[in-house]
Amino acid sequence: MREKGLAGAGGAQGRDAMALKLLFWELEKHLKSSSGASVVAIDNKIEQAMDLVKSHLMYAVREEVEVLKEQIKELMERNTQLEQENNLLKTLASPEQMAQFQAQVQTGGSPTSAAQPPLPGSVGTTQALPPTQNSGTSA
Repeated sequence: MREKGLAGAGGAQGRDAMALKLLFWELEKHLKSSSGASVVAIDNKIEQAMDLVKSHLMYAVREEVEVLKEQIKELMERNTQLEQENNLLKTLASPEQMAQFQAQVQTGGSPTSAAQPPLPGSVGTTQALPPTQNSGTSA
């Protein structure tokens, strides 16, 4: 989305920059030639330059807001996906696994560490998921 906006905006930004340079060049030329005779014309040129800068900044801000909105949308979708995965894992976990997880959370341990001690009564046994749930995707 941002690439498309930038490609289309490159010409507009280039024109704005060129127009701004032209305004300042005309202002400089006018200042050198008129020695203060036409203050109104100078004020108009300054106002035009300030309006051009303002519109350029507003465009940049709007573009950044669009990028941030897109990032927020993606993060919200990812959060929803992780919440669903978390709920699924909670339903598939045994009461012993949930108790171990709660103990690790309370002690500040990492529940995802690779060196977790085996649960009592689970030595030599493995818990297999049903075939329909085992083939799902995970993050």
